[in-house]
Amino acid sequence: MKALKNRVQLIGLLGADPEMKTFENGSVMAKLRLATHERAAGKNGEKALRTLWHDLIVWGKLAEICGKYLTKGREIAIEGRIGYRTYTDNEGKTRLVTEITVNDLLMISGRQAG
Repeated sequence: MKALKNRVQLIGLLGADPEMKTFENGSVMAKLRLATHERAAGKNGEKALRTLWHDLIVWGKLAEICGKYLTKGREIAIEGRIGYRTYTDNEGKTRLVTEITVNDLLMISGRQAG
């Protein structure tokens, strides 16, 4: 069971093109927004499709691959771990951010939304 600690697996569609950043030390990072969908009961008991958004962080060679091949609407599968960080916004309020650091990524069949 030790291998199951802080492990996340998701399949979804990218909501935007990757946001790429290269740091002074040469490290490359990609930020991705992933939409997953689940069926949930609506207000009147009917089935409704609910969309959940996930912030993904990808580092190194895998990030470079994301920047080269991924675009908005692409279906991907990821495996990673959840992380939390806080920051202070422009109004002085402390904000909590939940991100998934991706360890592995699979591009699924070239499928694009729309």
